[in-house]
Amino acid sequence: MEDEYPHLHEETLESTQIFSGKLLDLRRDRVLLPDGRECVREYVRHQGAVAIIAELDDGQLLFVRQYRYPLSRSFLELPAGKIDPGEDILSTACRELLEETGFRAAEWRYLGVMHPCVGYSDERIEMFLARGLQREADQNLDSGEFMDLLSLPLDEALAAVCSGTITDAKTITGLFWAEKALLGGW
Repeated sequence: MEDEYPHLHEETLESTQIFSGKLLDLRRDRVLLPDGRECVREYVRHQGAVAIIAELDDGQLLFVRQYRYPLSRSFLELPAGKIDPGEDILSTACRELLEETGFRAAEWRYLGVMHPCVGYSDERIEMFLARGLQREADQNLDSGEFMDLLSLPLDEALAAVCSGTITDAKTITGLFWAEKALLGGW
């Protein structure tokens, strides 16, 4: 995709991989700024993820609560997970919904993409609305993954955003998109 604002473009002069791990790839690039000066940019490359707004037949939404080590506390989040190399985003969404919640969805709607941390990462999160949920199995979590499954009505979830109980960026974005998609207007 070509940048619509070429006067803001930064040209990569040199790219160095600082670290490569299971989830993250840390880079340090030397770039040419629009005014001709050089600068260093450090950022994280990420394979991307999906997040699912899963609506039960009674209108409640599925959430997971899990401990997030970098912040040393548990967070209430929409079901989500990383895209495996070469995996289609809808396949990822179906897989993650089943793994994290035990549900399959009869109806999927793609809502859009969000970029949660544009200042230091190229991560993208593809957002889906899932409806017509059927319980298929128990949670089938990845090794080292622990989470609670719960449901909330949309209005309570939005109130949790307003009160600061829900602070996860993908969940906040998803809930505001869900409000439009589920209540009309989108």
